[in-house]
Amino acid sequence: MNSLFAESLKKTPQSARPEWGLAQSAGRLAEISGSGATAALAFAFALVVEAQQQGEPVGWVASCDSFFYPPDAARKGADLDALVVVRLPDARAIPRAGEKLLRSGAFALVVLDVGAGDIPMALQARLAALAQQHHTALVCLTEKEERDFSLGSLISLRVHARRRRTQAGELQCELKVLKDKRRGPTWSQAEVCRGPAGLC
Repeated sequence: MNSLFAESLKKTPQSARPEWGLAQSAGRLAEISGSGATAALAFAFALVVEAQQQGEPVGWVASCDSFFYPPDAARKGADLDALVVVRLPDARAIPRAGEKLLRSGAFALVVLDVGAGDIPMALQARLAALAQQHHTALVCLTEKEERDFSLGSLISLRVHARRRRTQAGELQCELKVLKDKRRGPTWSQAEVCRGPAGLC
């Protein structure tokens, strides 16, 4: 995952469409996929900031090799002092660490940066049940192409994130819904983004 974060809220106008946010993901097992230079972190941290603004705890679980740059998170508006970050040497342990956070019932949002990894179906079932039980948004960040399969049939919401440069020279972060068990894959969202210094 890269370090691009959306800063502007100038979104692509669409009539009566859902907004990407905590309410869309609460109580669900969700997946944000992306490949290469994507906007996945932008949309993930939008959820982090929203949860923290509501006074809710947030957990972020990743491997030690995963990209997590605190200054970018803070620049997006995340309160680093209130963000529980778990770094693990073995990426295969990420889902089980997320399960422990979910079982506490203390978090409104738990993000699992699984990258190119996978989650066994039995564990997915437990994660999905715990997310629903505690009304927690459980969001998995994955490294894959839009055409690739999702983590599994228990994924309730899968979105694919990408970024592109517009004719005006701006970076646009785009989120496309590939699977939504509540509404169907009928909506998308775009925001004008700003990358780290020197990227734009």
